[in-house]
Amino acid sequence: MAKTEIAKGPRKAATRRVSFLAKVDGAKEVILTGDFTNWAKDKLRLEGRGEGKWETTLELPPGEYRYRLLVDGQWRDHSGAAKRVPNPFGSEDCVLVVT
Repeated sequence: MAKTEIAKGPRKAATRRVSFLAKVDGAKEVILTGDFTNWAKDKLRLEGRGEGKWETTLELPPGEYRYRLLVDGQWRDHSGAAKRVPNPFGSEDCVLVVT
């Protein structure tokens, strides 16, 4: 009888569903960008929910992720961010913590 070997590679961390909500009054477009998208400016468009509320759901492994918002083409902070860190551009990045 032949022996079957199972290859063992690095295990991927389980991802978590993370609801992301931003309050941005008067915006026409809100994009979430950060190190989890390689700072792409077109990957995560938030969906408008009315009354200035914008939302999306992310699938991320546990960790800390730097991010910012692009609101109508302009960099903005997320007012709901619990943590911020300085960035090399003289402003701050918001930090999303996934547990």
